[in-house]
Amino acid sequence: MLRWIGDAQTQILGCPAHIPTTRSVSKTVNLPPFQAFLDAQRETVFRYLVAMIGPNDAEDVFQETFISALRAYPRLRPDSNLRAWALTIANRKAIDFIRARNRRPLPVEEVPEVAVQDGRPSDSGDVWAVARDLPASQREALLYRFAADLPYSDVAAALGTSEEAARQRVSEGIRQLRKAMA
Repeated sequence: MLRWIGDAQTQILGCPAHIPTTRSVSKTVNLPPFQAFLDAQRETVFRYLVAMIGPNDAEDVFQETFISALRAYPRLRPDSNLRAWALTIANRKAIDFIRARNRRPLPVEEVPEVAVQDGRPSDSGDVWAVARDLPASQREALLYRFAADLPYSDVAAALGTSEEAARQRVSEGIRQLRKAMA
């Protein structure tokens, strides 16, 4: 085993003796062109989106997925798992689509008219009319939470209970209202 000391190693290898010399093998991995990536992943991503959101809306979300992928593709690390990356984008786009769809109003043929007296809806069929028949603890919890729009901590303070007990009373009151109005 040869051992170089000091200047001899510096002159031959170009580094001081106290720095170990190691050979590094660098593997250069380049990303394929985006069109090749798209062709390779399109079937998998589209099947995933059809299963996630249905065939009617999958094409729109598919396009949004690959537009986002195209924008981010230059910043992608060369050693990335392209399939997992594309499916992650598709999953996030599908979740965004589902959330947006759930926020949209449902179309109805005719909007029902509600009688209004003094700027307030009438009591016939009103939720609060049904709530008046609830036990006092549940009714008070519902009134504080929804009519006064108080957070659960303030509802608990007003009722003189813990926050968990206030949540339980509101939950039970809602359950009773749904049962009574069904």
